[in-house]
Amino acid sequence: MTNQTAYPSTAPIEIPPGYLNIMGYVDESEVNGPGCRAVVWVQGCKRECPGCFNPASWPFEINQLISIDELAEKILSNPRNQGVTFSGGEPFWQAPALTELAKKLKAAGLTIMSFSGFTLGELQSENSPPGAQTLLAQLDILIDGPFVESLSINSPDSPVSSRNQRVHVFNPALQNQISWASDQMEIHILKDGSRIITGFRGNMDLT
Repeated sequence: MTNQTAYPSTAPIEIPPGYLNIMGYVDESEVNGPGCRAVVWVQGCKRECPGCFNPASWPFEINQLISIDELAEKILSNPRNQGVTFSGGEPFWQAPALTELAKKLKAAGLTIMSFSGFTLGELQSENSPPGAQTLLAQLDILIDGPFVESLSINSPDSPVSSRNQRVHVFNPALQNQISWASDQMEIHILKDGSRIITGFRGNMDLT
């Protein structure tokens, strides 16, 4: 029998229909999945894992509201984006909206990947967040399981950050493209001069 973490089945804040509450967004990442990808960090996570690289994503309060149509247009406007990766935060707390976004992007030929603190079994169970199965059906790749600091890998050869996490490849065309490394980083400089650091920093000390 698999022990499953007992979390409430609904997120603690309501988001307007047709919108996502996100923490951040970048284009052209090469450390968050196969190829060159857009990355969407959703806002809100209940786990608060020690050592989490994105603690700013934990609160569920509204951060950046963006419409699904606007985000799809933004992703598709960059021809270098071969796919999109959902991260966070916990993407599956906004599964219905992400499903709608994923359908628009898959119709344009992009691949869809997601990280989740839930295990695949939890997402397939009746206690999963609303819409979890419909989002799963859109994914080409899922990396599941919470980050566990005591099991951290810190290796340039691993696509996951801790040994409990698993890579589930649902699209056979991507089976041989699991070549990114969890312990690499990118620094994206935005138009307003702010920075987004993505990838897992491992034991590096950034100032």
